[in-house]
Amino acid sequence: MRVSENRLQEAINTLKASGVRITPQRHAVLEYLLNAMVHPTADDIYKALEGKFPNMSVATVYNNLRVLREIGLVRELTYGDASSRFDCNTSDHYHIICESCGKIVDFHYPPLDEVESLAEQVTGFKVSHHRMEVYGKCEECQETASKKH
Repeated sequence: MRVSENRLQEAINTLKASGVRITPQRHAVLEYLLNAMVHPTADDIYKALEGKFPNMSVATVYNNLRVLREIGLVRELTYGDASSRFDCNTSDHYHIICESCGKIVDFHYPPLDEVESLAEQVTGFKVSHHRMEVYGKCEECQETASKKH
């Protein structure tokens, strides 16, 4: 499924409004992320685009991701392993992560505003945001495991 041209145009307009130059590589990284059904690493993006941009380096991908993150078009996800993953869905949502293959899937649940409010009351902190992660084994890994037994 391809991202709607409307969503891509909105993202490009955000870049322009921020004064960011839209290079062909930046456009390609943004379009790839908007179309990604997974949460790719910078390496995943580089490998997917290297055929189209043979002179593009991994550093170029990282630099573009940094710019997109700073503008708010991309969210960087870190889960304790060495590689960050990137998500173009910047709305409030949560992730479930496969402990076997590392697959990350979005799921939506009403925001936990009450938890943030309670945390502020109990600790005196000013809460800026929260993150919830759920871990398990995806369907593909469950099927693979059941075939081995």
